[in-house]
Amino acid sequence: MTSPATVPHKRWTYVIPVAVVMYMLAYLDRTNVSLILPFIGKELPLSASATGLASGIFFIGYLVLQIPAAVLAVRWSARKTVLILMVAWSVAAVLCGLVHTEGQLYLARLLLGVFEGGVWPAVLVLLASWFPQAERARANALWMSCLPISTILMSPLSGWMLDHMSWRWVFVLQGAPPLVWAVVWWFAVADRPARARWISDTERDYLEQTLAGEEAAKPKVAKQSYGQALRNRSVLLLILIYFCWITGFYGFTLWLPSVIKTMTGGSATLVGWLSAIPYLGALAGMVGTALWSDRTGNRRLAVTLPLLLAIVALLAGNLLMLPSVPRFLLLCVVAIGVYAPYGPFWAVPSQLLRFEVVAVAMGVINALGNLGGFAGPYLVGWLTDATGSPTTGFVVLAGFLTVAAVLALVGLRGQPGGAAAALSGSGRAATPHPGG
Repeated sequence: MTSPATVPHKRWTYVIPVAVVMYMLAYLDRTNVSLILPFIGKELPLSASATGLASGIFFIGYLVLQIPAAVLAVRWSARKTVLILMVAWSVAAVLCGLVHTEGQLYLARLLLGVFEGGVWPAVLVLLASWFPQAERARANALWMSCLPISTILMSPLSGWMLDHMSWRWVFVLQGAPPLVWAVVWWFAVADRPARARWISDTERDYLEQTLAGEEAAKPKVAKQSYGQALRNRSVLLLILIYFCWITGFYGFTLWLPSVIKTMTGGSATLVGWLSAIPYLGALAGMVGTALWSDRTGNRRLAVTLPLLLAIVALLAGNLLMLPSVPRFLLLCVVAIGVYAPYGPFWAVPSQLLRFEVVAVAMGVINALGNLGGFAGPYLVGWLTDATGSPTTGFVVLAGFLTVAAVLALVGLRGQPGGAAAALSGSGRAATPHPGG
C-alpha cells in the first residue's frame, strides 16, 4: 500500500471547506435566534422561559430526520440528502422572519429543526467515506470548526444588522444563503472517492484500500443489525454522555448573548462583537484537541479534560463575585471547554461499528443527545423566571457537564490509546489506527 506521507491530500481542500461553509450556514440559522431574541421585545415580547422555549424547541424537530437521513446517506447518497435538506431549512429559516405570534415562532423554529436534523449524521457518513481513522478526529474537528467560525463571523454582523434593520429582515437575509451554496455543494462534493472527478488515482486507491482494511479489521461483535447496534451498550453510553454535554453546551451558547447584554447594557453591535470573542478560543481548542487526540489515539481524555475545564469556569463565573472583565474571560474558557471535545467524540462511533450500521448509531446518538439542546436553554430560562437570576440555571448546567465528564472518564476507559476496548461490548477492541 502507498505510504500515507506520499499520498496527495486534495480531500482536505475539496471536501472539508465546502462542508464547513454549508454547516456554518446551518449553525447560523440555528443560533442567530440567541442574538436576535433579546432585541425583539417591543414587537414580540417574550418571557425568559418563552425565550428559552423558542431557542430549544428547534431540538424537538431535530429528532425527526436523524435516522431516516442517516439511512438515506448510506443507502442512497449523502450528497443528495444534504442538498435537499439545505433547500428545506433555508425556507424554514426565512419563515422565522415572517412570524407574528409566539406560536408561529415556535412552529418556524420546530420546522427548522426538522430539516436541519438530518444534515449532521449525513455529513458524518460522508466524512467516514473520505477520511481513515488516523485522520478522523481532525476531519471531524475541521468540519465542526464551522460552529465557532459561524459565531465569530456572524455575531458582529448580526449585531450590526439589528442596529440598522428590522429583526425580521435579519432572519430573512441570513436564511437565504444556503440556496446559493447548494449549487456549490452539488458540483464540488462526491459521496466517495470513486465518484470524484478531481481526485488522483494514487489518492483514490489509498483511501479505498485503507478504508476497506479498517472495515475488515473491526471486531465480529460490530457486524450486527440496526437493532443490535441501537442496543449496544457503547451506543447507549455515548447517548448519555452527549445528552448531558449538549444540555450544558446549548444552555451556555444560546444564553451567552443575553448574559453579555446584561453585563454590558450595550447595543446590539457591541453584544455581537463581544459574543464572537469566546469562540476564537473555542476554535483553537477544537483543532488543538483533535490534533492531540489523533496523535495519541486518546479519545477519552480528549473528551473529559475540556469538559472539566468548562465546569470549573462556569461555576467560578457564577458563584464568585467577580468584576465584568474576569467574568467575561471565564465565559471564554467555558466556550473552549464545551467545544473542544467535538472531533474526538465523533471519532468514537466509527471506530466501533461497521459503516452500514454506524450511520444509524450516529443518528440516534445525535438525535437523543441533542434533546439536551432543548433541555439546557429551557432550564436556564425557566430557572431565571423562577429565581430572578440566571445563576441557578448555569449551576445546573455545570451539573450536567459534570455527569458527562464522569461518564466519559469512567465509561471510555480501556486501552491507553482510546475507547474501543471499553465500548466494543465484548471486551474485544476494534483495531485502532496507529497510536490508537
